[in-house]
Amino acid sequence: MNKRQHNTVLFLLFLTINCSCLLAQEIVLPTPWTKQALAATVPLPEYPRPQLQRSDWMCLNGKWDYHGGKNAADALDPAKPIAFESSAEQIRVPYCPESVLSGIRRPQEINMWYRRSFVIPSSWKNKQVIIHFDAVAYHTTLFVNGHKAGVHAGSYDAFSFDITQHLVNGENTLVVAAQDLNDGRVPSGKSGPRGDYTYCSGIWQTVWLEPVNKNHIESIRLLPDLANSRCRLLVTSAGAGKVTAAAFDGNKVISQASSSGNTYFYLPIKTPKLWSPDDPFLYDLTIRLEDANGAVTDEVKSYFGMRDIKLGKVNGVTRPLINGKFIMQLGLLDQGYWPDGVLTAPTEEALKFDLQFTKNAGYNLIRKHMKTEPQRFYYWADKLGLLVWQDMPAIWYQDEDTVKTRTEYRKELLAVIDDHYNAPSIITWVPFNENWGAFDVKNITDWVKQYDPSRLVNGNSGFNNNPPYQKAYGDPGNGDYVDTHIYVGPVGASIPEQHRAASLGEFGGVGLFVRDHMWPVANNAYDYEPTRTRLTDRYVFLLDEVEQLMKYRGLSVAIYTQTTDVEHEINGVLTYDRVVEKMEMERVKAVNEAIIKASYNL
Repeated sequence: MNKRQHNTVLFLLFLTINCSCLLAQEIVLPTPWTKQALAATVPLPEYPRPQLQRSDWMCLNGKWDYHGGKNAADALDPAKPIAFESSAEQIRVPYCPESVLSGIRRPQEINMWYRRSFVIPSSWKNKQVIIHFDAVAYHTTLFVNGHKAGVHAGSYDAFSFDITQHLVNGENTLVVAAQDLNDGRVPSGKSGPRGDYTYCSGIWQTVWLEPVNKNHIESIRLLPDLANSRCRLLVTSAGAGKVTAAAFDGNKVISQASSSGNTYFYLPIKTPKLWSPDDPFLYDLTIRLEDANGAVTDEVKSYFGMRDIKLGKVNGVTRPLINGKFIMQLGLLDQGYWPDGVLTAPTEEALKFDLQFTKNAGYNLIRKHMKTEPQRFYYWADKLGLLVWQDMPAIWYQDEDTVKTRTEYRKELLAVIDDHYNAPSIITWVPFNENWGAFDVKNITDWVKQYDPSRLVNGNSGFNNNPPYQKAYGDPGNGDYVDTHIYVGPVGASIPEQHRAASLGEFGGVGLFVRDHMWPVANNAYDYEPTRTRLTDRYVFLLDEVEQLMKYRGLSVAIYTQTTDVEHEINGVLTYDRVVEKMEMERVKAVNEAIIKASYNL
């Protein structure tokens, strides 16, 4: 080896080492699932819709060609797809381009273009092919083999297109154009321009294909009716036909009923086993659609839980009753952010982890804050027995161009409710939080209550707080909760009224620094403790105060901030990477369970 060759080898070695270091630096704070997600050929391969499940489908998660950044073409409802260069970047779907798991990791893209090819299986011959997008932020245009196949606006609701007419034998090509201005004029939660954390744009939940017959089931709506020992069903179908539903307890059929499609009917459930946090029993459900000759044209699997949630009096105090009994709702504010996937959990195991941790720690409630999750999140909440308060992601500039902005908010609120209507775990809708983007709160609270009378509604959680850039809407005075946020609290929480239960929608927020497990920014919290033991002592003291408020001031809900640290916020029970438990969890579990148990005796 001559000197020049030697120098070349040294340079390549230097370059390799530095590139490896750069790659390591890009994964700023890995989780226990980061490597698995990066190595997966098909990330998040689980069937994405557990309450309307078919056996045949194709997951399109994985590597797609990608074009984004400041030079990307306008992606707002384009007339035709762009031409991709042979050297196009690749993105790992369904992780947003701002995330390290996507392989892109650039800040807010605005205009995003995706491309991938696939081959339809021969067994799908003579079937209609539906493509499903479980979430894309914000405006989506789909092209199939160059043909415009559909458009959709919304960041948090699932949508589908029938692409059959555009398919060919052999290889087919999809191009997705997505635009997200991040201007605060559509629902965007913490991803908005006034949000606190890394932005999330483009495809951020699973993309998948499904073959169906011309006559098929499009959607189902399930409503437990405990008072009459039955479950109400609505099966919406494409094409007329007879619908037959069968409920199962294990392998045993316990009820059957039939009806024509697109009409409500009932499954009687004799002596129903109730769903609750202590015993989250779920009935399995099979629904078939038959044509005029009695042939089955579609069959889906589902499940439901028999439970109700309503307000009632307990010793003269207004409280939320689950299956007719008061259970203290004690939970965590759960923002669902990930240092590697931003709004998308890296794997199914990771998605379940936060829920299982919450359950193991003795909580019975999650407040899903400022975002929605994939259907599988609610499936695990249903299975594990965790109550869910579901926030509507905030809009930020609702007072600008009100005809457009407020219409967008209402449209997506309706879509979010429809998407998650069947989950027994969801017991409360939260249209607004701390006056963020609040408008017509009283009317919207009434509308949500009318649209879904099977759940409670908290119109403006933490109405006592307000962002400085707008006038506070304040307490709407209606809905099912009077709800304040007190940091650190809990003293000062709301007291119940004649027709509203008292809720402490957020409190706590006490931080602990954990070196090597924090996001590399200036970290903060509402207050701090220096050690794990001191933080645990503080938590137990706060919960002792919560118990006093529950027993003697009528408090029915207390939600501690928060499940994990989130970027600059270090007030989680877990570190942001989910590696370190910041408190002595056996003590946390003991005090949580003691308070919930005490509520049974009120």
